[in-house]
Amino acid sequence: MWIVDIALRRPYTFVVMALCILLGTPITLMRMSTDILPEINIPVISMVWYYNGMSAQEMGNRITSVSERSLTTLVSDIDHIESQTLPGVAVIKIYLQPYASMPTAISQTVAIAQTQLKQLPPGITPPLIIQYTASSVPVIQLGVTHPSMSENEIFDTTINFLRTQLVAIPGAAVPYPYGGRSRVVAVDLDSQALLARGLSGAEVVNAINTQNLILPAGTAKFGALERNVSIDGSITAIQALNDIPVRTRNGATVRLEDVAFVHDGSTPQVNVVRQDGKRGTLISLIKSGGASTLTIVSELFNRLPMIMENLPKGLIVKPLFDQSIFVRAAVEGVAREAVIAAALTAAMILLFLGNWRSTVIIAISIPLSIFSSLMALAAFGQTINIMTLGGMALAVGILVDDATVTIENIERHLHMGKPMFDAIRDGAGEIALPALVSTLCICIVFVPMFLLTGVAKYLFIPLGKKRG
Repeated sequence: MWIVDIALRRPYTFVVMALCILLGTPITLMRMSTDILPEINIPVISMVWYYNGMSAQEMGNRITSVSERSLTTLVSDIDHIESQTLPGVAVIKIYLQPYASMPTAISQTVAIAQTQLKQLPPGITPPLIIQYTASSVPVIQLGVTHPSMSENEIFDTTINFLRTQLVAIPGAAVPYPYGGRSRVVAVDLDSQALLARGLSGAEVVNAINTQNLILPAGTAKFGALERNVSIDGSITAIQALNDIPVRTRNGATVRLEDVAFVHDGSTPQVNVVRQDGKRGTLISLIKSGGASTLTIVSELFNRLPMIMENLPKGLIVKPLFDQSIFVRAAVEGVAREAVIAAALTAAMILLFLGNWRSTVIIAISIPLSIFSSLMALAAFGQTINIMTLGGMALAVGILVDDATVTIENIERHLHMGKPMFDAIRDGAGEIALPALVSTLCICIVFVPMFLLTGVAKYLFIPLGKKRG
């Protein structure tokens, strides 16, 4: 066999190659992303419309149907469209063809959304355009509670202080937290007081809007100094809202406090998060792009102590779900199985053949084969995930079988009295063709995987590549 002849003539070349593989593996592992599943690139765009107070039927007739007709006209390479309409919310999912260009489709979707605003109910805001990928899932979820803070204060701290620090983690996207109450300055109208004074809710709204303004005033020079000039047109305290005049008639002024109750309130709560029986908030970190789950989680735990120093004392931030535990367990499981396989194979060779040199060869060749496979995966753009690790675990069995048979056959030729080089050449040559045929037969089973499409393609092709 030609490769055996080259190895016998140039042993130091293969020693250097083994050292290169050994030194290059740590660099490869640091650069490869580690995740629970491979990258599943499903070309889907989500368009989310919001219009508070509108029923689901009206949302479907006035917003969802109009958007769907426009999308099918102006967005290219659409496979199909799915929509779901709820009270105040319309979610439209645009499934594209596998060959579609995502940047082009997103730009077309944004363009048609802007032109639709004039045709939709007045006051509606532009939709939220989201590029959906199945691999963008929460990698860790943090529960935030405090023994004495209210839900309003916990939510305010989470969204304005904790979330702004977490978005700086490379590869992590942090959506709005769940739970808690979104803080607002609430003006609760007294319908009986309004009726008694002949006022309407619209007049109260107009009074607040016209008397709570933020206007640029410019600067004023006083000698060599230039100072900012502020106009007292905006209200800085909640209590000051009560003094806003709503209407003056016949010398009598009706103030806001006469017809409404102004207080520090919140929007209607639509979800509740409990941690250890106490209400709080839940904030998720989502992996975006080709980022590594282990890298994101490790960076989070490195930054969290510094972030906690700037948060209120007594705030409890506790991980409730950590996907890196499963990823790390999968990686450690394959590594453990590889070590066990190499150790048992080496022990078997040492026990039955009694040759320490063959034992060392087996103990070294199996890890080197795994390391070279990892470098090949990195070259193909694959990640370390359950599918590639599963293929690696399957490949270790065949590797052990071929190595054991080859070593035993070389040992047989040595016992026949042949010189070492001849025994290696003849023993490996006799095994080469049968081992190649058996390996090809196994690889043929995985060839149909490369003909898969859709989600199955992204899931099983890494397994087939690694197994082959």
